[in-house]
Amino acid sequence: MYINDIHILYYFFIGLLGLGVGQVFDWVTKRFSEHKPVLSKDFYKIYLKDFRLNFRFMYLTAIIYVVLLFMFGWRLDLLKYLLITPLLLSAFAIDYKEQIIPNRLTLTLFEVGLLFAFIDGGFSFSMLLDKLLGLAIGGGIFLIITLIGGLIAGKEAMGFGDVKLMGALGIIFGAYNIVIISILSFLLAAIISIILIVSKKKKSNEYIPFGPFIVIATFMVMLIPENIMLLALLKIFTLGMYQA
Repeated sequence: MYINDIHILYYFFIGLLGLGVGQVFDWVTKRFSEHKPVLSKDFYKIYLKDFRLNFRFMYLTAIIYVVLLFMFGWRLDLLKYLLITPLLLSAFAIDYKEQIIPNRLTLTLFEVGLLFAFIDGGFSFSMLLDKLLGLAIGGGIFLIITLIGGLIAGKEAMGFGDVKLMGALGIIFGAYNIVIISILSFLLAAIISIILIVSKKKKSNEYIPFGPFIVIATFMVMLIPENIMLLALLKIFTLGMYQA
């Protein structure tokens, strides 16, 4: 969508929505990480009493919202991505700090995925099959890696939160895109892990949460056009020899 296809006020209001959602989800992220209910008496006693703006979360959410509107316009995909964006950012923040992805968060992503699976395809067998394959591929790949890592190394190669997160994303994005997300997340993890180890910011046996790499890979699939993404991956895996 071109910038002049839609009134500039739409971008302004979607940006404001992003600021508001980002601030609210700062509270949601804290409650998820503390394993406490989001809506409770604490909301009035703590959140409203000690209210502080989290500009980092707000600005990031607002920027992503504006980019999503620019890319998708007023289509159903826009609503889906607006809903999952704050959940993904929460998963990133919690896993980075606490090395855990709360079940409530992944369950919400599952619910969003199931809702849009029926909205997108209705009772279309091919659409539902694609979503189920996405669930099986996304969750299955990471479950196998987790189990094998446990057998070989005696500890989890990655957490079961990553398995559930990938399963939920498989329902949302379908089989093809979940494969791309998987490839990108492993590439990102490998590159960043090597950089951290070489720079001595992490030790080779030190745990690095995988959830943030999944989240970044998911945003890349959401925000980068498919043809550009595919071309970049072909260039990487052919060591630059692939010619379009």
